[in-house]
Parts: sequence; C-alpha cells; structure tokens
Amino acid sequence: MTRTWSTPAPLVAGAWVLALLLAFAAIIADDNAGRLLVGLATLLVTYLAAFATIARPRLSADANGLAVRGFASTTHLRWHEVKVKLQTTRRLGREQQTLELDADDRLVVLTKLDLGADPEEVAGVLHALRP
Repeated sequence: MTRTWSTPAPLVAGAWVLALLLAFAAIIADDNAGRLLVGLATLLVTYLAAFATIARPRLSADANGLAVRGFASTTHLRWHEVKVKLQTTRRLGREQQTLELDADDRLVVLTKLDLGADPEEVAGVLHALRP
C-alpha cells in the first residue's frame, strides 16, 4: 500500500491565479518601480506555483521506504537509512510542527503546506508503515 502527500490542489490553483493577476498588474503598472516590484512578486509566485505543481506528490511512502519529490529529481530513502522525527518550534507565539526525514547525508523538512495534512498524522502513518 502506497500513501502519498502533497500540497492541496486548490491552493496550487490559487497560486497560479495569483501569478496571472500579478502578471497583469505588472503589465498595466504605470511607473517603473511599481512594475519592477510587481514583476518580482510575479516571478516568486510563479516559481512557487511551478514547484507545487511539479513536485506532486511531495512525499510517498510504501513498504520499501520513502520518496521525496523535488523540482528536478526524486530522492528515494530506504526505511533503514531514514529517521522520521516530528519537530515542534515556537515562533511569534505560535507552535508549528514539521516533519523531519533525517538520512545520513541529507535532512528533508516538510511542513503542513508541503504535505497537505498535519505533520503529526503523517508521522503516525509513516511509523505504522515502517517494517
């Protein structure tokens, strides 16, 4: 059984709509400074939307191990070489949980936005799938 997690599709679609609106705003801007700032925002939102579109699913898990998808490649991690940790940090009075996949030579940190689910729930599923 394979389980997958990724950024919610409506959020990705919203990012593409925002990128189009920003591009339109950059075209109709009447001053160069505004056009530059809105153009840079357009590039940033377009990059984030493209990443969320291409890196789907962001995390996959099955009996063999994990697969973490990025912009250009997919990293496969066997269960025996990865530690799954739930990390809680406190910033600006809010607690935020992240899922850390700690392999020998790399650390992958996934947030609720990356997973489309609560990292604590994902960690529970991953611990249940681990042989």
